[in-house]
Amino acid sequence: MSQEGLSALDMLLAGKTQAGKPSGGHAPQTLRAHALSIVIMSPEEDRRREIAAAMNALPPQNVKECPAYPEGDFLENLLREDYDVIMIDLDGNPSHALYLLETICSRSNATVMVFSESTDSDLLVQCMRAGAREFLRLPVEQAALEPAMMRAFARRPADRPAKASQGKMFVFASVKGGSGATTVACNFAVVLAQMAAAKSQRCLFVDFSLPLGDASILLGVSSMYSTLNALQNAERLDSNFLSSLLSKHSSGLDVLAAPDRYIGIDSSEDARTRLIAVARQAYDYVVLDMGSTLDPLSRTLFREATISYLVTQVSVTELRNSNRIISEFFPVGTRRPEVVLNRYNPRSAGIDDESIKKALTMEPQWKIPGDYIAVRDSISMKNSVALTKSPISKVIHQMVEDAAGLSGTAQGSQKAGILRLFSKQTK
Repeated sequence: MSQEGLSALDMLLAGKTQAGKPSGGHAPQTLRAHALSIVIMSPEEDRRREIAAAMNALPPQNVKECPAYPEGDFLENLLREDYDVIMIDLDGNPSHALYLLETICSRSNATVMVFSESTDSDLLVQCMRAGAREFLRLPVEQAALEPAMMRAFARRPADRPAKASQGKMFVFASVKGGSGATTVACNFAVVLAQMAAAKSQRCLFVDFSLPLGDASILLGVSSMYSTLNALQNAERLDSNFLSSLLSKHSSGLDVLAAPDRYIGIDSSEDARTRLIAVARQAYDYVVLDMGSTLDPLSRTLFREATISYLVTQVSVTELRNSNRIISEFFPVGTRRPEVVLNRYNPRSAGIDDESIKKALTMEPQWKIPGDYIAVRDSISMKNSVALTKSPISKVIHQMVEDAAGLSGTAQGSQKAGILRLFSKQTK
């Protein structure tokens, strides 16, 4: 980015504003009464001016211009401004613009619009998949711009969560059904809730392994309501409504369980995104079990997560799946997951550590030992294995302490004296 571009962007972030002119048109009263905050990104001044001029026909809006595609600290500052609408020029650098589009959509509540001279339908599909809400073709017409702004106004939540107050989110994904991701996630959540409670903090577990999630069985809780009820009522979902759907674990963990019977679920990304936003607003910590079914929203959740955990076992098929998931969802240059080798036994795996690292394309961070009897007994007694004295418990406690910076149990306070045969590996 040129020094000239940086200087102009500094002026933008300092609050340089271009006010739209009053309109004599017939825009609805709601758009007149509540100005949207809008930023227009384009390296071409003529394009920015064209969009800004089209805005002049609308009621006054708070419009800012960004003369370059923001990066680094400039992008962070822009996201903290919490704009209602972000408009991105695709034509200046299409590949970078698409990357920027996907990044902003994954981290912002703004309605993101893109504009271009292109009529390429493939480009439109890429933009929609990346999260764009509106596609405006240049030269932009008021007939297209005005309803787009009205939709942005309608989409703006009245109780938008403040980014600074969002709780930490830990996402668990399995590379294959049966890898034990739900067991690890449940035990992680129980320990986290117990430690958080000592500091008057709250923790929520959300079972997103739909439609056949079984976290409620592992946790020994039951509820009349489920994740499905939250998704079906996303338009009126807030912290109070969410609390009415939860069950409580003895550790203090709140649980939003999956349905207790098979129900086909066809929820929108908007509904799931809304659920996560409300959960993170209401809780200090959110633990999300995604299971082994990954979709486009998974990419967004991985990006937004404080830490993403990829749970696998040491076998040819699971290491192959791990490689495919890491390559697709965590490419080089993005924040990598923490890989958890579950039911690990170095003497019987048949695959050495160097081969595991090569297959994963990265070092595994955690090795949880296999202890079928301990896990079986904990389920039958409805007592999390992480609350027992076992090698599994030691690793789970260390994971929580590293992730959340918490301690507060006897096991946590004794970590200096623990011989960590199974512990976090050097990155």
